[in-house]
Amino acid sequence: MLLRFPKAARLTQAAEFQRLKREGVSIHGKFMVLSVFKHSTPRETRAGIITSRRVGGAVARNRVRRRMRELLRADRPRFERGLWLVLVARRRAANAGFDELRKEWRYLAQRGAVLRSEP
Repeated sequence: MLLRFPKAARLTQAAEFQRLKREGVSIHGKFMVLSVFKHSTPRETRAGIITSRRVGGAVARNRVRRRMRELLRADRPRFERGLWLVLVARRRAANAGFDELRKEWRYLAQRGAVLRSEP
């Protein structure tokens, strides 16, 4: 199984992000906020990442974005079908280690019923 994160698996349109914010459920953590929207058609789960300038400069934002993309990519085979996900980085994410981010991601994903128990 390929563990890629292709463009087809990403949310890219502003309207998609707005719909998720309007109709989805947000789960807040220390380093990130996970928003989940159950789409009406059971297609492949799609995800997006938001890192605002509050997180830090370009280098810090890009580092956080790469780490969050890796979290999503690694767990992509376990995603429930038909979901739209958005991870919004908080300011503290810039100073967090990868293991801390992974631990929080798994906690938020469990609370949001994003991951299946078996791959």
